[in-house]
Amino acid sequence: LLDKKSIHTVKTQRENFLQQRAQSLTKDMQSYYVFVSSWMTKMESVLSKEQRTTKFSEELSNRCNVFIQGFLYAYSLSTTVKTTMNLYMSMQKPMTKTSVKALCRLMELLKAIEHMFYRRSMVVADSVTHITQHLQYQALHSISVAKKRVISDKKYSEQCLDVLSALVLAENTLNGPSTKQRRLIVSLALSVGTQMKTFKDEELIPLQLVLKKLDLISELTERVRAQCDCCFLYWHRAVFPIYLDDVYENAVDSARLHYMFSALRDCVPAMMHARHLESYEVLLECYDKEIMEVLSEHLLDKLCKEIEKDLRLSVHTHLKLDDRNPFRVGLKDLAHFFFLNPIRFFNRFIDIKAYVTHYLDKTFYNLTTVALHDWATYSEMRNLATQRYGLRMTEAHLPSQTLEQGLDVLEIMRNIHVFVSRYLYNLNNQVNFTYQFLRKKFYIFSQFMYDEHIKSRLIKDIRFFREVKDQNDHKYPFERADKFNRGIRKLGITPDGQSYLDQFRQLISQIGNALGYVRMIRSGGLHCCSSAIRFVPDLEDIVNFEELVKEEGLSEETQKAARQLDSVLSDLTRNFAEGTEYFKMLVDVFAPEFRSMKNMHLRNFYIIVPPLTLNFVEHSISCKEKLNKKNKSGAAFTDDGFAMGVAYILKLLDQYQEFDSLHWFQSVREKYVKEIRAVAKQQNVQSTNQDEKLLQTMNLTHKRLEVCLQEFELLYFSLSSARIFFRADKTAAEESQEKKEKEESGKASNGDLSNSVPAEPVVK
Repeated sequence: LLDKKSIHTVKTQRENFLQQRAQSLTKDMQSYYVFVSSWMTKMESVLSKEQRTTKFSEELSNRCNVFIQGFLYAYSLSTTVKTTMNLYMSMQKPMTKTSVKALCRLMELLKAIEHMFYRRSMVVADSVTHITQHLQYQALHSISVAKKRVISDKKYSEQCLDVLSALVLAENTLNGPSTKQRRLIVSLALSVGTQMKTFKDEELIPLQLVLKKLDLISELTERVRAQCDCCFLYWHRAVFPIYLDDVYENAVDSARLHYMFSALRDCVPAMMHARHLESYEVLLECYDKEIMEVLSEHLLDKLCKEIEKDLRLSVHTHLKLDDRNPFRVGLKDLAHFFFLNPIRFFNRFIDIKAYVTHYLDKTFYNLTTVALHDWATYSEMRNLATQRYGLRMTEAHLPSQTLEQGLDVLEIMRNIHVFVSRYLYNLNNQVNFTYQFLRKKFYIFSQFMYDEHIKSRLIKDIRFFREVKDQNDHKYPFERADKFNRGIRKLGITPDGQSYLDQFRQLISQIGNALGYVRMIRSGGLHCCSSAIRFVPDLEDIVNFEELVKEEGLSEETQKAARQLDSVLSDLTRNFAEGTEYFKMLVDVFAPEFRSMKNMHLRNFYIIVPPLTLNFVEHSISCKEKLNKKNKSGAAFTDDGFAMGVAYILKLLDQYQEFDSLHWFQSVREKYVKEIRAVAKQQNVQSTNQDEKLLQTMNLTHKRLEVCLQEFELLYFSLSSARIFFRADKTAAEESQEKKEKEESGKASNGDLSNSVPAEPVVK
């Protein structure tokens, strides 16, 4: 056992060695870089020459020496890297960035040697066979000389006989393939055959050198692979981010990435023997994910951002956003990364060029969809990326304005002057999307109305109203609606405190908001179309310019221009007149289903409107009060979507008359007016008593009642306005009768025209 002094001495020696190693690492790396580069050049030169029969043995010797020199470089590099890294780890000393970069360079040289042998493996394999035979010939020649010397000695003894037998055995073994067993037998035989000074000193040393070369050349591929194996990098993969940063900063040498990923792949076979997990695939997956995340963070993402930044600054040079003078800020040519072949790692190929191209395509496309007016800028950036970096970008194929998706409200806001002057609105797409939305919402609406708890309450309320309407002057009692609104909370509330009626009110508001959006966009479209068509005198009587031009016998170009003018006028007229009754379309598409026998449960809707209005007024007052608070979450001053939704659903169910029979808003007004007068009367009585607290309470009550009455009146006005959109003055039967009369009158007028004699035209 070592004492403390010896341990301290060893530790000090290791630290001194590590310090010396760190100081000389960069210099050693540069020396190895020159040696290996020179060796690779020599290897390429030797293997590229055609073998000549006149100097065949000389060429074999040259190739043998080159192969052995490559192996020795690999052995030296591997020992240096492993020793240095393991010393740093065992002594828990941090490595400097300079040391990390130098060690990574040494690993690259190590994999470059392996790659060189692999790339010329066909020629190497062919040469190894001939070199082995040549070395066996040299060994046999030396043994033959020694054997003759033993035979020539006439003093035979048992020892001489053993030596001679050993030499004969070595000769016989060398006459055959250079397997591991044969080489072992030769080594054992010569350990006996070299006794009794069978070989001279000048003969024994060359023989031993030949046998060493034979051992190495016979297992050249395996030994090179073993020395170039970088599986130890798994325990030192913390150096990988620093290495990638260095590659990014020195893009000229970006091709060395292939060597580093080849070293990282060497860790995989060792991980496949892992036993601490149920499956080694879990370990491989984690390793793969870790390496790819580091690669993305320290190289790929930085490269993408830098390329995008360079393209943007180049396109916007007129803005002088940054100093672009390469003599002051330097120049980094990142195009070298895009000439790299795809890097193989696990079961994927990492194509840096394709990665950056995809990032730019995705970014340019997404940003163009947000700001369509920037399409020209991004198109210019695509062209610049192709010219400067050789990236084949994909055209976005996005129009300069939206066509199929309906109106782009953001585009209108940003370029209102352009929109007003040239946009022609088409309602059909907007109505179609609204229809898809309403269909989903009405499914939820039907489920709510079909619920047994809701349906039974509504039937009771209908029965109650029929019984007491004569006593209440045909007005639905406020107390009954208030009881429904409060009683439904007993069925349950959501985590945020909403009842089923709150959710139903929100559903109706969403339906109304959808219709309101259609109307808003339609109004904007009509306004823009009217601005575009204001120069046409009469939309009902537009002359055909092409026919007039032909009658005058004008040129073909003029006729073509007239034809184009007719087409433009036709498009303007059609866009202006198309879809004027857009609400009627949304009523007609749903009304038959709503009024069918299988949806009888929906006919109870009109009786739920009073509690819904109570619920809405409470919600509206709460939203307006939040406007004065610091936390304005949920604050709002208007929500006419509810009134629009109620008006629309009443029209679908043809229940305007049923709802009007409740005289609901009259009942509400009478109730609040009565309470306001009662409070005012109490205020007059209490003012003489001078009870300030009671007066303050009455003032608050009076104010609350006035606010509630005002909200109900606003709702009444909004609902009355919304009903105009759906022709609330007519029932479904009256509309059907009106339509039938129009059709009959149209047929009658057509019949009169067919029987009449055509009159002579006064003006052609």
